[in-house]
Amino acid sequence: MPPTYLLARDHLQRAATILQGADQRSRQLRHIIERTIGLMDEVRPEPSEPASNVIELNDYRHLQQ
Repeated sequence: MPPTYLLARDHLQRAATILQGADQRSRQLRHIIERTIGLMDEVRPEPSEPASNVIELNDYRHLQQ
């Protein structure tokens, strides 16, 4: 994960911890923050293609045309 992603997630967790008030507004904000953290946890990084010096024969043929 990128460092900025981890930092943002950490800040949201701290904010949720700070919002421990029992009033309606604090509960709503805490719920929004916790849901945002949950959505961030669902994000899966795209698999990157492995770096390789191997080229497919058909790709090579297309390059030669």
